[in-house]
Amino acid sequence: MSEFLMPSLGADMEAGTLVEWMRRPGDRLARGDAIAAVETQKGAIEIDVYHAGVLEKILVDVGQKVPVGTPLALIRYDGEQDQPVAAETSAAEAAATGEHAAEPTAAVAAAATAPADAAVAAAPAARQRITPAARRRLDALGIGGDRVASGDDGIIGLRELEGLAAAPMPTPTPTPRDEREPIAAAAATTAVPARPSLDVAAMRQAIAAAMARSWREIPHYTVSRLLDLEPMLRWLEHRNAAQPVAGRWLYAVLLIRAIALALRETPALNGHHDGERFVASDAVHLGIAIAMRGGGLIAPALLDADRRTLPELMAALDDLVARTRSGRLRSSEMSAATATLSNLGDDTADMLQPIIYPPQVAIIGCGRIAERAWAQDGALSARRTMSVTVAGDHRVSDGRVAARFLVTLDRLLQQPEQL
Repeated sequence: MSEFLMPSLGADMEAGTLVEWMRRPGDRLARGDAIAAVETQKGAIEIDVYHAGVLEKILVDVGQKVPVGTPLALIRYDGEQDQPVAAETSAAEAAATGEHAAEPTAAVAAAATAPADAAVAAAPAARQRITPAARRRLDALGIGGDRVASGDDGIIGLRELEGLAAAPMPTPTPTPRDEREPIAAAAATTAVPARPSLDVAAMRQAIAAAMARSWREIPHYTVSRLLDLEPMLRWLEHRNAAQPVAGRWLYAVLLIRAIALALRETPALNGHHDGERFVASDAVHLGIAIAMRGGGLIAPALLDADRRTLPELMAALDDLVARTRSGRLRSSEMSAATATLSNLGDDTADMLQPIIYPPQVAIIGCGRIAERAWAQDGALSARRTMSVTVAGDHRVSDGRVAARFLVTLDRLLQQPEQL
């Protein structure tokens, strides 16, 4: 048996509050299944498992806040031998090495002896029993709890909401999608509202902690290049003109695809640094900086961005933005990003010099698209251009590597039909 630990869902996370168990002891788990929901400073995140197995025992009660690395449950993974793990001993050893505070460790030990049914907070008998995460999901869908059947334990949780569709809404008159729309606006076509309980002040504290750490510990360098986007935008406009409104793509999708392919060719910018060494990633999980409607910023990962087609990326981007704003992200999306893209969009600023989000070693910042004078082949013309800046970690790479990345990106964007 193995301990399932509270994961780190970003460099700014030190602890999380368990808000719901989505599986019960004895449940069969497949790789990628969401097992629990954890509240962080950036919202409720569904944490998933990376190996198939059986959930044997729950160690932490709903409502309990525990540090990263604290055992949450015991799982018997497929192929494991029957060797019970004493959660109390592991937690105590972690506390002895300074990884966890004493109070949460003691609480975990006490939770280990509690019955599994205690993993869900009880509610007064006169009221409908709905977990906090499930209630937020129902609010986002516009559905009342009386329309949902409770589970075997009499409680409505996220498991009971699987496959539930949003309440019927009047169909709005379609409006043309602006192909120059910024990344953060990509969810405008969805009906999922923003998560109402987001604590913007706590999010800003989390961002401040991560960025202060990054600026203090990472020796940054920045390299910029002005890119000619005229070929890409003309190709996209021609393509979108033949499509219905719902089938039109944002320019950001071509930008994401080109950046992912350029990162694949520049592995020194794609991976994680643990403070001692750099580990390049075989896949490109591109973090997308998404502005929240109430303020703040979250940068979940578009997983395997280099291996997806343009239609797949457009669907994935719409889905990711919608789930980010409604508080329905998965732990893999919050922790797997190997590099990040921050795109300001139109009517903003000409240039962005971003700060690296650790443990990543590079971030790409894009300014607005603007028509500028462009000299080419001895002729001067007005062309739509964008300033792209790479901030890199000097412990891993230098300016020449970032410059090579920008040259590769420019080459890819000049041939959009091949993306």
